[in-house]
Amino acid sequence: MKLNKMNKSFVPQEDKIEKNWWLIDADGAILGRLATRVANILRGKDKPHYTPFFDTGDFVIIINSEKIKLSGSKDKQKKYYRHSGYMGGIKETLYEKMLSTHPERIIKSAVKGMLPKNKLNRKILKKLKVYQGSQHKHSAQKPEKLEI
Repeated sequence: MKLNKMNKSFVPQEDKIEKNWWLIDADGAILGRLATRVANILRGKDKPHYTPFFDTGDFVIIINSEKIKLSGSKDKQKKYYRHSGYMGGIKETLYEKMLSTHPERIIKSAVKGMLPKNKLNRKILKKLKVYQGSQHKHSAQKPEKLEI
């Protein structure tokens, strides 16, 4: 941790930042509320040494992504779009179909939308691990359970 002698500003250093692993169970959680909490943890906004231009956040593992809920009647109306890059290449997928085929993409998409749109976004998003079912392959990191 380095203090500048001129203005006493704190600038975090990469090797001094302690990064924890958190385990979140998405069973019955509301998508938007879960995504905002996860985005804040990934960015490090819950830490005292948060810096907007620096990655100070923790790693997050989300299990049971297929049991996520939406409020209201969004489960029938929500659509996800992707584009192939060619003229007329836009594709849309309904939430219900996305939930049955790739539920982890729903959570990743929601969290990605709440992160800053820059290079830091891609670096931060690599620390998010989303799994279908209750099994994950990060038990060696000893993640702490976090209630949402």
